[in-house]
Amino acid sequence: MLTGIAAICLAIAMIGVSYGATAVTSGLPAWLPMLLSIAVVAGGAEFVFIGIITAGGSLIAAVLAGLLVNARHLPYGLSVPDVVGSGWRRLVGTHVMNDESVALALAQPDRDRRRAAYWLCGLGVLIAWPLGAAVGAVLGSVVPDPNAFGLDAVFPAVLISLVLPAFNDTLTRTAALIGAGVAAVTTPFLGAGLPILLALLAVVLVARRAGDEPSPETGPEGAPS
Repeated sequence: MLTGIAAICLAIAMIGVSYGATAVTSGLPAWLPMLLSIAVVAGGAEFVFIGIITAGGSLIAAVLAGLLVNARHLPYGLSVPDVVGSGWRRLVGTHVMNDESVALALAQPDRDRRRAAYWLCGLGVLIAWPLGAAVGAVLGSVVPDPNAFGLDAVFPAVLISLVLPAFNDTLTRTAALIGAGVAAVTTPFLGAGLPILLALLAVVLVARRAGDEPSPETGPEGAPS
């Protein structure tokens, strides 16, 4: 688990370098990506925000698009209520909630390991992401095209490696494939964030349909067979 967390934090830091450098080379002040990396801690939303601002979009449009992308955190919170904590811990726990910490927590076999994985990964990302953004902001004037190094491919590669073990379950595999298909088909036609939300709806529908099906031990009406 610790090795996986270290790999995630390293990947996040590298993406942070690309993020900070991209923001600065696009003409934004160096403090902006560093501030967002601490206050938001959500790479996808921050990239969308920066992209809209640098393309000439309004601040309101950029904020709304970022919120839309981060709407995926709603089902995340419902999936790990037992590890976030309560009171002041819940405030910190929800702030460090991200794709990696949730995926790693759900991959653990019991609650104690889920809690440890969630907090270690979440706090690690909270350190690695702003650190990478700061380094990228400093190097932005030196590296004109940070994506030329392929840093943007590290993040999805690490995330895929985390979720692959869950594909052993037929329902999870089916839901993931349908959700990915929905996102891929709708991405060329919809704004940023909407394909992800539609993919989540597809996953929910598949899971609900599977839950409505009678189990092998019951008849069509749910009575013992």
